[in-house]
Amino acid sequence: MEQEIINSYNRLNGLNVSRETYMDFEFLISMIIEKNKKINIISQETAKKKVIRDRHIIDSAQIIDFIDLNSNTTTDIGTGGGMPGIIIAIILKNMKKNMKVHLYEKSYHKSAFLKEVSRKLGLKTEIFQENIFNLKKLETGTIMSRAFKPMPIVLDLVYENFSSYKNLIFFMGKNGKKIFENSLRNWDLEYTEKKSLTNEDSFLLNIKNIKKKIKKN
Repeated sequence: MEQEIINSYNRLNGLNVSRETYMDFEFLISMIIEKNKKINIISQETAKKKVIRDRHIIDSAQIIDFIDLNSNTTTDIGTGGGMPGIIIAIILKNMKKNMKVHLYEKSYHKSAFLKEVSRKLGLKTEIFQENIFNLKKLETGTIMSRAFKPMPIVLDLVYENFSSYKNLIFFMGKNGKKIFENSLRNWDLEYTEKKSLTNEDSFLLNIKNIKKKIKKN
């Protein structure tokens, strides 16, 4: 059974993800499925083990090589059911990294669930049950944004509300190219792009620098 679990994560081979991490992922999946019977941690149609593993766990884990490991914190600005923040916290635990993952989530029930997961898995996290748009002068290393808000809104949020950060990771979906091209009309972005491991129509953006373009009259 253990080998079967390891094989199911073979798309993560080559990334900094250990076999011990896969067992923690499986424990998280079982917690999500159980809690989802009471509240919607994730949508009901995706609340099946293989779908959670592919669509949420592997999708989130693939950004680990973009995380700035020299910082004290990394931040998930709208974590929902813990993707990608909890996934990254699990990987960092098994990498023996002393970095804290900050997770922002407005929902009381989801925040409570994330605290329970963090306690049971021994994760180094801090859960903020707050609206991140109301907070200013935030500081962190990497910022993660997955299925949170449209790219233009997140760029504005990071530009206005963070006084210090190292990089910003975006998960871009099927219409990502068009959204990204539109964003480049208003922003100068220093970035690298990576094809998604989970969907051929999706890609990841690792943005190092955000600068607002000055509009000409």
